[in-house]
Amino acid sequence: MDEFIDAALGFPAGIFTVALAVVVVYWLLVLFGVVEHDAWESDAGSCALGTPGVPVAVSASVLITVAWFTGLVGTVLADRLGLGGGSALLLLALAPLVARGATGLLLRPLRRVFRPDDPPPSRQDFIGRIAVIRTGRVDTRFGQAEVAAADGSTAIVQVRQYAADPLTRGSIALLYAYDEPGEFFWAAPYDTALDPRTTG
Repeated sequence: MDEFIDAALGFPAGIFTVALAVVVVYWLLVLFGVVEHDAWESDAGSCALGTPGVPVAVSASVLITVAWFTGLVGTVLADRLGLGGGSALLLLALAPLVARGATGLLLRPLRRVFRPDDPPPSRQDFIGRIAVIRTGRVDTRFGQAEVAAADGSTAIVQVRQYAADPLTRGSIALLYAYDEPGEFFWAAPYDTALDPRTTG
């Protein structure tokens, strides 16, 4: 046990021990609400550490922990093998490199947790889309339509209209606005023949 304590406080592991103590204090302050956990969020910092998409505070904490462990184990092994003082300088340079590679591998599965690739679906995504009316009529109080999402899935949504041209079952409509309080879309008759995407 004394061997590990001496290694942790000696050179080069002692440098990482100090850094690890700072990390522990930081997370204790976060735990007690003294510091905001997102205060260190930085895309540039995360990319520099090889962990894009993960908060830099998390990346730095894991990197320092792995560097400390690498320096500690390396120091103990170097002492047991009777290697000279040059091994300490080698460990000082090697530990951060090992830690950076290991941190990237360890945190790669967490990228989706912190920053999902796909934002959650929103009803606003349907604005500007073409829908097919599924009810016999649509007015300012009643109506439903089927609309396709970007991923190909379909949904039945509530629709309303002010226009004089009636929307009936099977009519094609354009969803042009969403009413948050009423949770419905404003729809207007749509002529697919005038759509430049379907002509030419």
